[in-house]
Amino acid sequence: MPALAGCSPIGMAETAGVFVAVQATQERGLGTALSDDVIWTKVQARWLDNDADMFSKVRLQIQEGRLLLTGVVQKASARVTAVRLAWEVDGVKQVIDEIKVAEAPDLGQAIQDQWVAQELRNKMLLDIKIRSVNYSVEAVEGTIYLMGIAQDNAELQRVIDHARDISYVRRVTSYVRIKGEPPPPLPAQTEPAQTEPVPIQSPPGDSVPATPHAPAGAASTS
Repeated sequence: MPALAGCSPIGMAETAGVFVAVQATQERGLGTALSDDVIWTKVQARWLDNDADMFSKVRLQIQEGRLLLTGVVQKASARVTAVRLAWEVDGVKQVIDEIKVAEAPDLGQAIQDQWVAQELRNKMLLDIKIRSVNYSVEAVEGTIYLMGIAQDNAELQRVIDHARDISYVRRVTSYVRIKGEPPPPLPAQTEPAQTEPVPIQSPPGDSVPATPHAPAGAASTS
């Protein structure tokens, strides 16, 4: 873990203990959380070895061996390769492809997306009716992507409502599993053919449009 670099042995042990304790409190369990961490590391390593540019542009969320790929790449071939390399890692059960092929977002958009994702994490952390440790959040060009395990539909709706209330959010796409229920079913074809210019169609998520908010000081168009 890079964050441990430069720490004393005692400090490293304490930090590692906190990390394990947090993992153990998640609904997916300590064993699954650690397995997900290993898969995440291996996928990232494959991307970096293949193409540093692709590695920097594709984002990865993982829950229970289910991978959600997001981000923006400039070539369809990079999208296909990212999906293929993810499938090659042992333990991967599902790859959900939400990578966009488009012009690279400018620096302002990237900073805005980082702010949006962190704002939602903060809102979830402060809401006592949400177990925020069970969720992962990414934002890409105004779309928030959610993964994790919700205690029930009411908790998930609170998360979505928080997301929709954040400025600049255009859409909320959820791949969150409800506790005690299986994840959404996969399409019949689950792996992309290497000869196809575009990967398989992503499994349908719970995509909720959000009303865009005007920037501070700007007049609302609604």
